[in-house]
Amino acid sequence: MTSSVTSNDEVVDLDHSEHGPTDGEPVLVVSGLSAQRSWWPREFVDALAEDRRVLLPDNRDNGRSPRLDHLGGTGAQLQAYLSGDRSDPPPYPLRAVAADHVALLDRLGIERVHVVGASMGGMVAQHLAFGWPDRVRSLTAIMTTTGARAVSQPTPEAGAVLVTAPPLTSLEAYLSVAVEQSRVISSPEHFDPETARERLTAAYEVGIHPQGTLRQFLAILADGDRTERVRDISVPTLVVHGAQDPLIPAAGGRALADAVRGASHVEVEGMAHDLPLPVLDRVLQPLRAHLGRVEQAEGHD
Repeated sequence: MTSSVTSNDEVVDLDHSEHGPTDGEPVLVVSGLSAQRSWWPREFVDALAEDRRVLLPDNRDNGRSPRLDHLGGTGAQLQAYLSGDRSDPPPYPLRAVAADHVALLDRLGIERVHVVGASMGGMVAQHLAFGWPDRVRSLTAIMTTTGARAVSQPTPEAGAVLVTAPPLTSLEAYLSVAVEQSRVISSPEHFDPETARERLTAAYEVGIHPQGTLRQFLAILADGDRTERVRDISVPTLVVHGAQDPLIPAAGGRALADAVRGASHVEVEGMAHDLPLPVLDRVLQPLRAHLGRVEQAEGHD
């Protein structure tokens, strides 16, 4: 197996955890911007891992995976990107983030996987589907977008969360800002500050890396509009989006579903840019059905 990585890409050995039976059909779950694998609700992972082998990596520059500080990336470059000047190349492209996941599959000896990605993870998942179609059995893109500017703009409050790093001087200082940032992008009817504190505390204890988040964000912005590229996606695709998402509006999910030939689309009322437990079944049911249809069509039990 080969990763099809260009000579300009630096492949990173991702740290990952596995859940479920080792002989189950493999599912690669890709996290979003600055999100460690602990971002995914345990109930979500457990439901997928009932009968499938779930692979949960940390993306490069995040969690327990390697940090790439030697590649640089500055706040000034981010401000230029946000103002529309993309002339300075990013420290790495989003394709390189996807290539890391292909390299993980190579190390594990896995030929093809179902790919599930949320937010930035959904963008990485798109790259896997159109860049390495022979490695992807199905695509599920949650709370993500094509990158087209018209359908990808956050609300001002949610946009401020993207460019404001919580203080790291102490756990409480971090939580005092991070919990409120989480509230801004989470489902208003279902936000639980205690659950947010637990999740954010777990991430803090592993290690928060603002410089890595900056490089990931630059990769997203540099990637631009993927609409024409996602038209080449031929694997079975499911798009799931929260109707109340303030960070990536629901129009982003609709645009992605429209661009991918034959894609299914589910818009979940009461869901924003998170996976709250009260609506989790409305994400898991179509997802599990989607995976089951693909496996049945390929002759797997």
